[in-house]
Amino acid sequence: MARQAQPPAQDTIRYFTTGGGRLLLFPIMRALFPGSFDPVTPGHQDVLRRAALLFDEVVVCVMSNSDKTGRFPIAERLDRLRATATDLSNVTVDSHTGGLLVDYCRRAGIDVVIRGVRGVSDLDYEMPMARMNHELAEVETFFIASDPTLAHISSTLVTAMSQQHRVPE
Repeated sequence: MARQAQPPAQDTIRYFTTGGGRLLLFPIMRALFPGSFDPVTPGHQDVLRRAALLFDEVVVCVMSNSDKTGRFPIAERLDRLRATATDLSNVTVDSHTGGLLVDYCRRAGIDVVIRGVRGVSDLDYEMPMARMNHELAEVETFFIASDPTLAHISSTLVTAMSQQHRVPE
């Protein structure tokens, strides 16, 4: 079922005037960067930094994944994300552990989800979810290809390396 277009709220519009005095209206683009972030990796940091350059506001959100067993408590993941985002003024950190991603998007008024992809296998995993998010709530998915120098790093690898007191570069 398609949502009916509503006029944007005053705080969701940016106003600019041109040299000729014309008023231009642009919607404020908000995006959600969800993940388990268990732990935060250099790849996550790179995708977040790049998303912050593209969107007016990015909400990075710790989500639950029933297919994964959490290594770190959610509070610790949130603290690590806040530390990662200290120099990104348009990034906020949140968590959502109950309900669907689209539920969070509806509640927060977010229409775009950011997903970092390292390769074809990530894309194969992400595409069905992107289609479902669009079907359920018209939420678009914006894929950011990982930096090739970071594509080999995963949360599992970071955890294994930290247990050996080594951190991948």
